[in-house]
Amino acid sequence: MLLEVIATTVSDAVTAERYGADRIELITGIREGGLTPSLGLVEAVREAVSIPIRVMVRPHARSFRYDPSDAETMLRDIRHIAGVGGLSLVTGMLRSDGTVDEELLVRLLDAAAGMEVTYHRAFDEVRDQIEALEVLKRYPQITDILTSGGSDKATSAEGMARIAVLERLSAGSSLSILAGSGLNAAGLKDFISRTAVRRVHFGSAVREDGDPLRPVDPGRLEAVRKILKP
Repeated sequence: MLLEVIATTVSDAVTAERYGADRIELITGIREGGLTPSLGLVEAVREAVSIPIRVMVRPHARSFRYDPSDAETMLRDIRHIAGVGGLSLVTGMLRSDGTVDEELLVRLLDAAAGMEVTYHRAFDEVRDQIEALEVLKRYPQITDILTSGGSDKATSAEGMARIAVLERLSAGSSLSILAGSGLNAAGLKDFISRTAVRRVHFGSAVREDGDPLRPVDPGRLEAVRKILKP
């Protein structure tokens, strides 16, 4: 079972590692769903922790559709992140018709030079998640799809049935379903039992008072870890 925790600061990352996270998603703009962090933060977190780090590559929060200048910004960010070394990426992009923008995806994967990638919650806004899953299966660099089960599902608990389907359909492929949004310690055991997911993603639920702008809370994180790894 993999436990991924959002970090927005160096201290978040250090606390996450100390109290049981297996991997960090490094972002800024947590209330906007995550944006690309500064290169200084990326370097500092890489130096501070030893667990894997996935760095968000998302230039703005307007949508998941990107124009040529957005794409160039993303390519530049990926090159900088690749230069730090020892990192992976989180990204996602859509066409105006709600399908995966494969042209941009391929360009970004090429720039990523073999780094593993999570396709983020742009996946929850695709017109057809099953279709999108089949598209993403074509790219071995994509190892995770972060999802709550669809745009009409505010939390993973609400999207439980769809997540279970996606988990089953991804079996035997190069990618895994990373369930996220609204998970908490109280319902986690039942959620895992019903969906069979092996990767979960936590943000606000492991922060002080459940507030996305507060630091990672050791007690909340450890409670989740004990459920996942008793």
